[in-house]
Amino acid sequence: MGARRARRSEDLFSELDAYAHWFVAPDPSAGHFLTLTLFAECSSTGRITRDTTAVFLRGAVPDDIMYDARLVVSELVGNVVNHVVPDRCRAHAGGARRIDVTFKLYPKWLFIGVTDEDSTPPLLPMGDFYSPELVTAFSEAVLADSGRGLMLAQRMAAAVWWTPKQGGGKTVWCRFDLDGEAGLVAS
Repeated sequence: MGARRARRSEDLFSELDAYAHWFVAPDPSAGHFLTLTLFAECSSTGRITRDTTAVFLRGAVPDDIMYDARLVVSELVGNVVNHVVPDRCRAHAGGARRIDVTFKLYPKWLFIGVTDEDSTPPLLPMGDFYSPELVTAFSEAVLADSGRGLMLAQRMAAAVWWTPKQGGGKTVWCRFDLDGEAGLVAS
């Protein structure tokens, strides 16, 4: 099991060398940053994103925040893979859909942004009212057909929003509050 895990870590690092761009500020109090570029058509996009999140955050934030961030990043990247249609000006025949994942880790906050090539605003769930009896008796019937990933992100992160990109595309952001519980790991 240990050899398999070590081999998987080596594979992850070799894949990251091709796609990730690390920037670590000389002063840890100024923050640590990571940008990861992936493609929606790659079969291991979700796994690479989850593993990269864990590697970047391990030891730098409390474990519960690391696990929540892993799930939120996975949901946001999954939304790009399953729903994004690039803007006409950004689409290329036979081209792969680009996904940029940005991590900004400060002493009090963790910001995660997932950028895609579609300018269509994300459909953030508004929260429907359901009778308590209906929810307990027919809980599967009241689940929305879409928006569950963003709803999960809204529940786990302190804030979720989006910003348009100049030239097309958008970034969906989320913020986790660290409340000064964890210091940044010096590199």
